[in-house]
Amino acid sequence: MIAEAEALTSAAALFHSLGDPSRLVILQHLQLGEHRVVDLVKHLGISQSTVSKHLACLKDTGMVVSRAEGRASMYSLAHPAAVVTILAAAEKMLALTGDAVRLCPQHHQHD
Repeated sequence: MIAEAEALTSAAALFHSLGDPSRLVILQHLQLGEHRVVDLVKHLGISQSTVSKHLACLKDTGMVVSRAEGRASMYSLAHPAAVVTILAAAEKMLALTGDAVRLCPQHHQHD
């Protein structure tokens, strides 16, 4: 029973990591290949601190990995095929449910 609760907690953390539009955009960009923080800032038009915060969240959940290259870190998807699959499944669910997701009372709560 405890293992099941821990698995559900882990699943909730994974879905929480997908619960921010900026993190989803970062994942979409990382599908194209490795990026530095500065590249993501330039492409996405959000601050360096915000990008770094979201990358840390995605790293904590094991969705993103980094490697050092000189003084910079290069970020990439840890499991590209799995990320593509989960994002495609989310798109399919949204197509099936339409705007129903907006009715969730927790939808507008953020970190």
